Amino acid sequence: MSQQKSDYDDVGIDEALDSLPSDEELDAAVENLEANGFDVTVVDTRAEALEAVSSMIPDGATVMDGHSTTLEEIGFIDHLMEGDHAWENLHADVWAIDDDAERFTARRKAQTADYFVGGINAIARTGELVAADLSGSRIGAYPFAAGNVVIVSGVNKVVADLDAALDRLENVAYPLENERAQEAYGVESAIAKQLVYRKEPTEGRTSVVLVREQLGY
Repeated sequence: MSQQKSDYDDVGIDEALDSLPSDEELDAAVENLEANGFDVTVVDTRAEALEAVSSMIPDGATVMDGHSTTLEEIGFIDHLMEGDHAWENLHADVWAIDDDAERFTARRKAQTADYFVGGINAIARTGELVAADLSGSRIGAYPFAAGNVVIVSGVNKVVADLDAALDRLENVAYPLENERAQEAYGVESAIAKQLVYRKEPTEGRTSVVLVREQLGY
């Protein structure tokens, strides 16, 4: 089950870095993301987000996901796992492996999926994306490993600039993810491996789906 912000009401976050942008602010973010080489789609609802993401992935493609509350909220994880598609589900393949060492190796190989789908921790209106992991199992695919990347985000993650995006990572995403990790895995999280995704030089490789809803951490 998706663990949402409401599950962690006692976790202090900077609400100013988790608010919905104005139309003008969102337009500026889209313009600058596109100028930096990202393909951007803006949708109104999580149902439209699922449809948009699904339409980007061709039949027969290998698909892997990085953990993302946003992907859970739009229904992508259920869709991927239920199998009502013509993709090769690497997530299911990986977690069907009983041996820990073999599973770890398979997780690494899955970073090179034809399509890697995930979330992001912050989006600067100046056109940069910011994310972090404890292990790097999600963000490792973004800059190079995956053939194509699809990033899904609520517009609540859009902030003024790169400094604000880094602040959002520290003061919104991390406190919430730390609580989730302790509940889900019994361990604390950490901003151990951090990515600032400034540009996508390969045309058509990285798509960003922005949802006009408050989603994810």
